[in-house]
Amino acid sequence: MIQASAFPISYEFFPPKTPEGAEKLRAVRQQLSVRRPEFCSVTYGAGGSTQSGTFSLVQEIQQEGMSAASHFSCVGATRESVRAELRQLQSMGISRLVALRGDLPSGYGLGGEFQYASDLVAFIRAEFGDAFHIEVAAYPEMHPQARSPDADLQAFAAKVNAGADSAITQYFYNADAYFRFVDSARALGLDVPVVPGIMPITSSTQLLRFSDACGAEIPRWIRLRLQGYGDDTASIKAFGLDVVTELCERLRSQGAPSLHFYTMNQSAAVLAIAQRLGL
Repeated sequence: MIQASAFPISYEFFPPKTPEGAEKLRAVRQQLSVRRPEFCSVTYGAGGSTQSGTFSLVQEIQQEGMSAASHFSCVGATRESVRAELRQLQSMGISRLVALRGDLPSGYGLGGEFQYASDLVAFIRAEFGDAFHIEVAAYPEMHPQARSPDADLQAFAAKVNAGADSAITQYFYNADAYFRFVDSARALGLDVPVVPGIMPITSSTQLLRFSDACGAEIPRWIRLRLQGYGDDTASIKAFGLDVVTELCERLRSQGAPSLHFYTMNQSAAVLAIAQRLGL
């Protein structure tokens, strides 16, 4: 098993859709493994649409000597289906989950026996005890569907109180939002580690599209700088590297427990940031 680095980092990947993508991702993982991640997580499509690909990739990562965590969503699922899928992961030697409510594919109505991620966490604990380390999602800038910041914080508390071990945040570029969220969680007695999710900036159009879809805030000064670079890819990447490295350094120096990189199945930006941080 590859040993984790002194300051913990972890990676997120998504299941490739083609054999060429799978081969490229193997090379990416090999490049990123030199930074000795604590674990690598694999995303899970809407309504479990990539489940077989997720499970296959998790198993492949595990066989390469890195600890793997499967994303696991519950919307539209039944207790029996969740029980069977978790047993499958357990038989593969997977002991870490990222437990999410998830989104249904378009055209589906609400269904299933789980309404919230906290329901899933409670079910896993009731059925499997401490067999899984359970990560949950946190939203320093508020979940886009939450009624208010307080309601969002209470939803986070419900997941922790149901048995979550730690949390990974939606990506952000305002460190103050992260520290304020952590302080608010601690004030409620929620003492689980809250790991910042880090999205490298390599493309302005991609970043703006993702952020508009998931509700992550792009500070105005960053948005204007990116727009000002136009199609100058090299300048966008250089600017993004500076911005994200400074963000990571502040997070690390002021007490963040680790960093979780949303790699987008790419290695160059993550490696450059890690090198600048001395990891």
